[in-house]
Amino acid sequence: MTGSPILHGENAEDDAVACSESSRRWTLVAAIVGSGMAFVDGTIVNVALPAIQRALDATTADAQWVMEAYALLLSALLLVGGVLGDRYGRRRVFVIGAAVFTLASLACAVSTSAGTLIGARAWQGLGAALLVPGSLALISSAYPKTRRGAAIGTWSAFSGITAAAGPVIGGYLVEHVSWHWAFLINVPLGVALVAICLWRMPESRGAQTGQLDIAGAVLATLGLAGVVFALIEAPTRGWLAPSVLVAAVGGVVALVAFVVVERRSISPMLPLSLFRHREFASANALTLLLYAALGGSLFFIPLNLIQVHGYGATAAGASLLPTILIMFALSRWTGRLVDRVGARLPLMIGPVVAGAGFALYALPGVDGNYWTTFFPASCVLGLGMSIVVAPLTTTVMNALPPQHAGTASGVNNAVSRTAGLLAIAVFGVVLTVVFNDTLDARLAALTLPGDVVREIGAQRAKLAGIQIGDPQAHEAIGVSFVAGFRVVMLVSAALAALSAVIAATTLRPDRPIAAR
Repeated sequence: MTGSPILHGENAEDDAVACSESSRRWTLVAAIVGSGMAFVDGTIVNVALPAIQRALDATTADAQWVMEAYALLLSALLLVGGVLGDRYGRRRVFVIGAAVFTLASLACAVSTSAGTLIGARAWQGLGAALLVPGSLALISSAYPKTRRGAAIGTWSAFSGITAAAGPVIGGYLVEHVSWHWAFLINVPLGVALVAICLWRMPESRGAQTGQLDIAGAVLATLGLAGVVFALIEAPTRGWLAPSVLVAAVGGVVALVAFVVVERRSISPMLPLSLFRHREFASANALTLLLYAALGGSLFFIPLNLIQVHGYGATAAGASLLPTILIMFALSRWTGRLVDRVGARLPLMIGPVVAGAGFALYALPGVDGNYWTTFFPASCVLGLGMSIVVAPLTTTVMNALPPQHAGTASGVNNAVSRTAGLLAIAVFGVVLTVVFNDTLDARLAALTLPGDVVREIGAQRAKLAGIQIGDPQAHEAIGVSFVAGFRVVMLVSAALAALSAVIAATTLRPDRPIAAR
């Protein structure tokens, strides 16, 4: 490699690879771009879904699958991606992930049907599962311990900026160019990322490679896919439909088999023994509930804003900026808060505040000014999540011995993504049931022409995406969707409150770090 002289670790115990200063800087850039592509893709697609639904004549279940196909592969294979990097080389796996993600993004952009888009999104999820675990591992391997914290801090800061800008940029592209550009934007970034990796990134491997848990990965994927399929398809096909029953039973059986295999495996993908640690198990239970509330809600908020309230994609993306910016602005403060009061108190208060934010989202009807409806909810949600994130990460990382830090982080990341995966499916069932019941009642009270009623019935699976010209019918559809949306937000608030109860009853009172 060309560049500055090769630098070695500052002490004999440092595990940083020998590489040039230029290589370190480019590794940091690559980690930021790679993780940013994977993280932001979900938020950009959220605001693009209404446009995709209209363009491809897709149902709400199809729209759910556009999100779930990506989340499914990412959630199920996230831990496998980390093991592959340790075993075969982190740069190599990272580059493969970038290439798969980029090609899949191109396939998403040129999709002409919901089915092909869903398939391409699954490939995107596979690529992301290879990208995400490698980002921090590559930074840690390239930078010596004395400089690692600053490098990770830079990565975190840019991740926050990317998270804030992504939905707005994506919304602008969807609104003023085309929904295709929500995916095409990844192509030049992906090509540049692969070039940077091959040109400047040093290779590294993990100290302990272990064996690949192929059986665990397959069973986790099949189990989650079966359960999610049943939850998404049941509202339209019926709970007793053969395909739904087979998927549900098969998914449950696969998940039970996954637990059995992981208990017996020498090198399990998910080491179940870690959950014997009370703090680790409690923190992950809190993560499961709170991130289910967050992930499930953020899927339906843009749909409500765009399809019911008439927001453009850009405005819908920008509506969540208060949440992201508040979290970004308060992240350092909440990190210091853990040092002063410990993690337990923030993990009791933060979810309650976040729950209040979810509850505020349930207040608006089908109209109203953003500043008096969704803005307060976004601010309160951002404040609550700000109080939670740093203490939760600290609790997870401190719950296990240092040699298990990477595994602890990977498991918690997988739990949070699985929570969102399942929540979108479950919340979809809740919203659909309430929507249908409310719409039936509203239509029964109206005197509508027969052709209007038949048109609504033909499009019912689209929920708020139903295209109808009759003003009364249009209002009934909007009111019905809001009724379901309110229940979803209140369920999210309840999940957040329950996570606070878990923190209060299972986490041990801890002394502030400053007092130790």
